[in-house]
Amino acid sequence: MTVLPDDGLSLASEFPDATREQWQSLVAGVLRKSGRDLPGPAAEDALSTTLQDGLTTRPLYTADDAPGDTAHPGYPGFAPFIRGGRPEGAVVSGWDVRQRHSLPDPVRANEAVLSDLENGVTSLWLSVGSTGIPVSGLATVLDGVYLDLAPIALDAGAEFGPAARELLKLYEERGVARDAARGTLGADPVGELARTGREVTGLMEEAAELAALCDREYPGLRAITVDALPYHEGGASDAQELGCALATGVGWLRDLTAAGLTVEAACEQIEFRYAATADQFLTIAKLRAARRLWARVAEVCGADAGSGTGAQRQHAVTSPVMMTRRDPWVNMLRTTVASLAAGVGGADAVTVLPFDHALGLPDAFARRIARNTSTILLEESHLGRVIDPAGGSWYVERLTDDLAHAAWAWFQEIERAGGQRAALHDGLIAERLAATWRERSGRLAKRREPITGVSEFPQLSQPPVERAPAPAPPGGGLPVVRRDEAYETLRARSDAHLAATGARPRVFLAALGPAAAHTARATFATSLFQAGGIEPVHDPVTVDAETAADAFTRSGAAVACICSSDALYAEGAAPVAAALKAAGALQVFLAGRPGEQRETYVRAGVDEFVVAGGDAIAVLTSVLDRMGVA
Repeated sequence: MTVLPDDGLSLASEFPDATREQWQSLVAGVLRKSGRDLPGPAAEDALSTTLQDGLTTRPLYTADDAPGDTAHPGYPGFAPFIRGGRPEGAVVSGWDVRQRHSLPDPVRANEAVLSDLENGVTSLWLSVGSTGIPVSGLATVLDGVYLDLAPIALDAGAEFGPAARELLKLYEERGVARDAARGTLGADPVGELARTGREVTGLMEEAAELAALCDREYPGLRAITVDALPYHEGGASDAQELGCALATGVGWLRDLTAAGLTVEAACEQIEFRYAATADQFLTIAKLRAARRLWARVAEVCGADAGSGTGAQRQHAVTSPVMMTRRDPWVNMLRTTVASLAAGVGGADAVTVLPFDHALGLPDAFARRIARNTSTILLEESHLGRVIDPAGGSWYVERLTDDLAHAAWAWFQEIERAGGQRAALHDGLIAERLAATWRERSGRLAKRREPITGVSEFPQLSQPPVERAPAPAPPGGGLPVVRRDEAYETLRARSDAHLAATGARPRVFLAALGPAAAHTARATFATSLFQAGGIEPVHDPVTVDAETAADAFTRSGAAVACICSSDALYAEGAAPVAAALKAAGALQVFLAGRPGEQRETYVRAGVDEFVVAGGDAIAVLTSVLDRMGVA
C-alpha cells in the first residue's frame, strides 16, 4: 500500500488547472448538438440569465468574478457590515422570530399572541389602527405578555403617535423599566405617504419627537421604521426597493439631526423592513447590499466608524407579492425558501407570513406553520450557527456588489429629484415602479416566471380555501400588485361560469397517435388551459380525422387543441382541424410551432398555435371571450 506523504500538498496539485476557455469550449460543443453553433464566450452568454435592474447571473463564477478590493465584505459586525451587523451573527440566539397580528378583536388577538409566544415566537408585530387592532385594545391584546421579555413592533400607519403613547403607558403601568423595553414604535410617515398618497400634517414632527424621547429614555426602543414593503408591493425590483429605503433613511437622518440628535443616535432610532422572496440568492444579496449601502451613508454623514451605529437593523418579511390565493399550500414552500434566505442574508428579525395571508385573516394552523418554519430552520437545520454562510461565494459576492451599485444609482436619482417624499409627490416613484411591473407582468403572462399551482400545474378540482376577510389596507397611493392577479381574474371568470351553469368552460384535447407521441404536448396544453380555469377533456386518449368530430361533440367543449408530435402533425393535423371546425369548434389550437406547415394548418382551420413562451394570458382571455364567459 502506498502511503501519501503528509506534507500539506493537495492531490489536485499534480493536475493542470482547467481554464475558462476550456470550459467554454465544452459548453459550445454541447450547444452545437442542439443546433446552436456559438463560439466560446458566446456559449457562456447563452447560458446566462438576465435579471431586473440590468443584472446578469452567469453559469460559472471564479475568483476572477469577485468584486474588487473596494468591495471587500469585511468581517461580521464591522463596517461595511456586508457579512452581518453583529460579530456573533445569529449563533447565540438565532434571529428574532417575529409574528404579525392584525385581528381586530382584541380578545381573539390576545389568544393568538399568547399561543405564538408560548410556541417559539420571540417578538410581536402588531398592526394597529384602521388596519387591525384598535389602539384602545392594545392593553387587552398584550394581557399576560411579559413586556420586558417580548419585544413589540408597532405598525399603526398614521395612528403611530396614539399607538406609541398607549404602548409606553402600558410599560409604565406594568412596571417595565425603561431600559428593559424592547422593540420599535413603528413611526413611518413616508411609508404612509407611499401607501395612501396623502401626507398628514405634523406626522414627521411627531415621529422626530418620539425618536428624541426614545433616545433620552428608552435605549431599547427604536421610534422609526423605514418600511420598503409599499415599494415591493407596488411592483419594485430589488434595487428599486433598496434605493427607496435608502432615500427614506437619508431623509430621516436629515430630519433627526436637525431635531437635535447626533448622527449616531439618529441611526440607532431606525429599523428597516424588507421583503424576502423565494429567489433565495437575490434575497441574500439584497440584505447584504442593504447593510453595505447604509454603512456608506453613515460613514459619509460622519458617524463614528467604531461605534457600530452604521450596522443597519433589518426586519425581513416573506413577500406578500409572491403569495397566491389558488393552491395556497404551495405558499408554505415559498415562505420556507424566503425565510431561509432572510436568515442566511443576516436579517435581525424574520416574519414568515402565514400561507393563507392572501386570503384573509390566518387561522391557528397557518400561524403555527409560519412560526414553526423559523423554528425548524434554527433548531433542526441549525442555520443560525454559521455566520454569513453565503459569504465568500463568488456568485453571492458579485451579486451583492452588482445589486448595491444598481440600488445606489436609483438612490442618487431620487436624491436629485429632491428626496423620497418629493419623488413620491411628483410621481417619479410610481412611474418607475409601474414600468418595472409591466415588464415583469409580461414574463408572468408568458410563464417565463412560473407560478406553481397557478400558471403551472393548477388544480381546478381543488376546493377554494376560505378565510375571514382581513381589514382593508389603505389605498390611494402606490398600487398593490400580486404575481397571480392576471390568472386570478381568469379563474374568477371560470368560477362564475361554474356557479351559473354547473360546469366550467371546456377545451377538447385532440391527441393524435400513441401516448409517447402526444403526452408532452397534451400535458403542456392541460397546464396552459387550466391556468385560465378551462377544463381540459382528454377522452378518448387518441383521435383521428374520422373520430375527432364525434369525440369533440361528446366532450361538451367549445374549443379544441390538437396535440402530438411534429411528425404526426404533418400526417394528420390538417384533416383533424377541418373535422373539428366542421363539428362547431369556435377555436382550434395546435400545441407547438408549425414550422413550414403553418399555411397548411391555417387553411385547414387552425386558428392559433400555442407554444412555450407564448402569451398565456392573451390566449386564455381570448378563449373565454370567444366562449362568452363573463
